[in-house]
Amino acid sequence: MLLSIPAILIGVLSALTLRLLEAIADQLQGVLWTSLPASLGITPDAPWWIFGVLTATGIAVGVVVWLAPGHAGPDSATTELAATALPLSVLPGLAVVLILSLAGGVSLGPENPIIAINVSLAIALVARISRAVPAPLIGALAISATIGALFGTPVAAALVFTGLVGEFKMGGSLWDKLFLPLVAAGAGSVTTFLLGGGFGSEEPFAPYGSPQAFDLLLGSVIACAAAAFALIAVFLFPLVHRAFHALRHPLLYISAGGVVLGLLGVVGGPITLFKGLDQSAELLADPGDYPPAQLVIILLVKLAALVVAASAGFRGGRIFPAVFLGVTAGLLGSALLPGLAPSLAVACGVLGVVIAIARDGWVALFVAVAMVGDVTVLPVLCIVVLPAWLAVTWARPMLITTDDLAKERPPAALPWDRPRSAR
Repeated sequence: MLLSIPAILIGVLSALTLRLLEAIADQLQGVLWTSLPASLGITPDAPWWIFGVLTATGIAVGVVVWLAPGHAGPDSATTELAATALPLSVLPGLAVVLILSLAGGVSLGPENPIIAINVSLAIALVARISRAVPAPLIGALAISATIGALFGTPVAAALVFTGLVGEFKMGGSLWDKLFLPLVAAGAGSVTTFLLGGGFGSEEPFAPYGSPQAFDLLLGSVIACAAAAFALIAVFLFPLVHRAFHALRHPLLYISAGGVVLGLLGVVGGPITLFKGLDQSAELLADPGDYPPAQLVIILLVKLAALVVAASAGFRGGRIFPAVFLGVTAGLLGSALLPGLAPSLAVACGVLGVVIAIARDGWVALFVAVAMVGDVTVLPVLCIVVLPAWLAVTWARPMLITTDDLAKERPPAALPWDRPRSAR
């Protein structure tokens, strides 16, 4: 009962931090993509404007990563959702590059950086009040709270830590150990919704209804095909990461990433920019406006943009663009397999892509349900997740490991690699 108090506090503060950074990013996005082009008499979807904004965003992020204390935290390509605490001096730079990336149209979500920020702030705050609460538990509560605030799935946020909570020296059943992360995630989710945020389709599909046996087959086909498509990004990830980081200096490789993202944005158009949540709602609002051929182009461009953004040193998460890819894959599957209910097709597409990129079945299941706003698809998804999981479990995760980093280091150091005193 006593620990429920800091759990609720951490949940509320984590959601407030998320909403604050997103609000600042939204204001800057409005300037870059609405106010500024309007004042110049330019259409914001003009190819050269898309290219210019993304290139400038890459340069700006590169400067901050180069000069900010702690270089704006670790490369997001090397981190998962379960972040560790960072020094407080690193957080301003990390917040700035997150805001720039979200506003500039980079194909990454806020999850990895905001989780790292909230974990660091929660541990520092609670440590000033009381040292009775262990730091690992505080970090787990902050992670769970932020996931709940991001995806609106407090149950999934708690279940993500079924392995982690076993390490806590707390008596009782698994429910007892999951109770505090669930409280923190619930507080984060409720705070987000009270502040006008949320996750999922604004125009839910018609309820799927009773499961049909043939839908299990069609749903499995879509989920496995979506997962197989996402594995292309997984296998290209270390190769593209190595290519960008061969430039060695963050200003160079992040700026180069901005240029490539600008070119991809010119090809794919505005629908392929940003983290993908609003763009998913745009797709779902009127799927008939996007024929299968156009959906294929969107899939290819967004997949390439995700790989480039995640590889080139931008700070951000990979789940939000994975959800967009899943929605697009589901709409394509619904068009090619008209016998399957659209809500189930989209949910299976989201399930397949997210499980391949995030490699977490709980998040994939609950995000898929939240995205279509239809809980009746859950029984089918609980069966479809098995072949989708088997399709990806043999592959490497979408993560740059220490072995990958060792392969990237050339034998000769460049001038900017040496300490300033040695230059």
